Amino acid sequence: METVTNEVAVVTLTPSAVTAVQEMLARETGGKALRVYVESGGCSGMQYRLVFDEQREKDLRADYDGVPVVVDEFSADYLRGAVVDFSDALTDSGFKISNPNAKQNCGCGKSFGV
Repeated sequence: METVTNEVAVVTLTPSAVTAVQEMLARETGGKALRVYVESGGCSGMQYRLVFDEQREKDLRADYDGVPVVVDEFSADYLRGAVVDFSDALTDSGFKISNPNAKQNCGCGKSFGV
């Protein structure tokens, strides 16, 4: 069950993404959060990034079953409404982001254009 603790979550994690992040966070030390952000690059102009990081002062935060998720203000404009999923399929495993703000996506799914 997903529980969001801020007023409006920027991104949503699916149950499979929550489970995957919970397993990864169990190996991390020191109260880190999953940071979802974008930066210039990739074959479509912007690329997604996910890292474990400390929460910063102006970050937007949501919690999903104990998984803290933070997004900086710049990235929030590009990620609002995005869904982070995780697949452990044999041929295509990893995190996938479905972003309603993307006007174009590259074939690998790791970059997008607006």
